[in-house]
Amino acid sequence: MKLIRQVFCGAALLLSGFSGADLAQAQDAPDAPKRRVLVLTDIENEPDDTQSMIRFLTYSNQWDVEGLVATTSIHQQKRVAPEKIKQLIEAYRKVRPNLLLHEKGYPEADYLISITKSAYPDFGLNAVGKGKDSEGSEWIIKVVDKKDDRPVWIPVWGGANCLAQALWKVKMTRSPEDVKKFVSKIRMYTISDQDDTGPWIRKNFPDVFYVGSPGYHAAGAYHYATWSGISGDKFHGRFAGANFEIVDNPWLDEHVRSHGPMGKEYPFTKFLMEGDTPSFLGLINNGLNDPEHPEYGGWGGRYELYTPRTLKYFYEPETRPIYTDAMDEVKGTDGAYHTSNKATLWRWREAFQYDFAARMDWTIKPYKDANHPPKAVVKGGTRINAKVGETVLLSAEGSQDPDGNALNYEWIYYPEPGSYNIKESLGIKDIKAAQTSFVAPKVEKPETIHIVLAVTDGGSPALTRYQRVIVTVYP
Repeated sequence: MKLIRQVFCGAALLLSGFSGADLAQAQDAPDAPKRRVLVLTDIENEPDDTQSMIRFLTYSNQWDVEGLVATTSIHQQKRVAPEKIKQLIEAYRKVRPNLLLHEKGYPEADYLISITKSAYPDFGLNAVGKGKDSEGSEWIIKVVDKKDDRPVWIPVWGGANCLAQALWKVKMTRSPEDVKKFVSKIRMYTISDQDDTGPWIRKNFPDVFYVGSPGYHAAGAYHYATWSGISGDKFHGRFAGANFEIVDNPWLDEHVRSHGPMGKEYPFTKFLMEGDTPSFLGLINNGLNDPEHPEYGGWGGRYELYTPRTLKYFYEPETRPIYTDAMDEVKGTDGAYHTSNKATLWRWREAFQYDFAARMDWTIKPYKDANHPPKAVVKGGTRINAKVGETVLLSAEGSQDPDGNALNYEWIYYPEPGSYNIKESLGIKDIKAAQTSFVAPKVEKPETIHIVLAVTDGGSPALTRYQRVIVTVYP
């Protein structure tokens, strides 16, 4: 007789055979505190940094924003543009009262102005060393040193030399133990290497938590990088199976640029729409993202911890493990399956674009005229233990929508993050039902299976929130 587990609130209901202690199901952790975020941006080098900053500001209630630092990059080597950040904050100031009608926690504009800083206006390692401190590098040190146990997430949209200078100074003035403590609080996500300080950081501070697609833009890294899946051009987007229409200028005209003071600041796309946005998409609290586990995958893409290897399109061999490009197999809008690192990001493109469109609605519309995201719930928790042959019941009971819209459900088997990553169907009985089940497959050793519940409301634009169920199957 097969053992059956039902996923109900509290503990699992075991119908026969094994004790609850043997197959204990962990409960969901309480809501985590806000993440601390400090952005480094080579804003004004091209339009996409401005685009990304506008989206970032519409989500600024999601985090404790602790710094906005203007930097250089390969594209802008001798100047920084903090004045542009402040210009966008002034547009945000005009719409903040309306944003607060929809969600709490949007920071004051004056506060954001106060944490806008400038890096040293030179390129790469020319801005690292004695006499190269800047208000930006000093601010990074101050933020990381704050008496706060939470790590500091540092999305790097341009060059990383401002952070490199902060690390250099800490190393030159502190004990090895204190340097290690400082480095342990940093979480980096770089939009490739846009100067030579990215590999310098990886070589000199091998313990830093580092996510990115290494490689110099000038050497063709754009064509390989996961972040380019945010939008891509027609070749990388539409023809690769992703929905290109919703990242093209006509869609942006209708859903972003036409929307009030912030929409007016959103520039016409020159190369890629929002090439820097993946660096913070994975920090949005949507139930899918788990930033401490880049290998799980989320709106910002999926990244695996690779051992040191030579990258053919950069200066030197990597000397340490780094979270970098992973592959997903995803069914595209063309009906075909595509396997690529960019697919780990564009598989969620409709969800994150519609979510941004809703946020832009929030800047100009009253609550009743806008859509708000649903709440996704997995009854009984999101960590399940099961035995081979056991039927695992999955329930989205308790999911709800604040606007009273109807909800649509989808249970997505996500093979790549799990140790059991067989690509064939897992055999979920009805992936569109609020309650469904599957039979735990045969395994020879304990294996993990990732199943993502996506709950999408019937509003306009349709918004999606998630819960990730991780099932550990025992022989």
